[in-house]
Amino acid sequence: MIRQATDIIPSEKRIRILLAGYPGIGKSTLALSAPKALHIDTDFGIDRIEPQYRRPFIQPATYEELLSDLVPDNMDDFETLVFDTGGKLLDLMKPWAIRKDVKNGKRDGNLSLQGYGEVGREFVRLMDYCFYELKKHIVVVFHAIEEKDGENTRLRLMVEGQTRNNVWIPMDLGGYIEMVGNDRTLGLSNCERYYAKGTRGINGIIKIPALNGNKQNDFLTNLFTKYNEKNAQEVAVYEERVKEYERVMEEGRNIISNVADAHSANDMAKAMGELKHVLTSREEIGEEWKAKIAELGLVYDSKTKTYGDPQ
Repeated sequence: MIRQATDIIPSEKRIRILLAGYPGIGKSTLALSAPKALHIDTDFGIDRIEPQYRRPFIQPATYEELLSDLVPDNMDDFETLVFDTGGKLLDLMKPWAIRKDVKNGKRDGNLSLQGYGEVGREFVRLMDYCFYELKKHIVVVFHAIEEKDGENTRLRLMVEGQTRNNVWIPMDLGGYIEMVGNDRTLGLSNCERYYAKGTRGINGIIKIPALNGNKQNDFLTNLFTKYNEKNAQEVAVYEERVKEYERVMEEGRNIISNVADAHSANDMAKAMGELKHVLTSREEIGEEWKAKIAELGLVYDSKTKTYGDPQ
């Protein structure tokens, strides 16, 4: 079914975010600050999270087990799926890919080039399934490593091969958690140190509030709310532009309806030039004007910039 851009309901928008950082910087706790999170603990690291910040969790031993857990009947109590970590999730996919097709593996048990492609595609498919079918927010946590690039040191995801590029494809937001002085920050804009991803005006470096025993762990919940507020604002602005577009189209069509010969075409051409176009109205009204001129067989003189009757 074809839908109009104005049909978007801001409250329906789910968000996919990638979080990366060094071990011990608090990635898992931050990830679990998302609304009503299910902790998919592929890293078996829930014991490293302070008890008050833990959430319901699963610890799948195989990828098939994970898929059997991620079904609609199990998801009613959750709004967010937290994959912790994405690297271990990809590790679960590797033997699954080889069991699926022996050509995806090598004799030593590692993935073949074909296998890495299979895993990359499956990661994107899983993210799409959780987002579009289960209708959940998605948080994927990755460890970060330093890589030398000439004289510069850059942060990169701890992911093998081309799969590193695949994991960014489905994401709306993505960035690195770092310590800046005594503050923990989340960087959501590209810079010399790392690749990041920001949309809807959610970008730059954001300070992460420090947690203590009394403070609620709700950083991502608040960030998602802000994201959707900006989305709603953009939709509202677009709706106003659509109304203006419809008004301009109506004015333009009224002008065109008054064209019956060369004389009226020359009179109406000035009115056409005074229209204040919005969105695609200039192109669309222009095509309708050309069609009317062609229908009447009028001839345009580029020197005098006037229309003449058919010869």
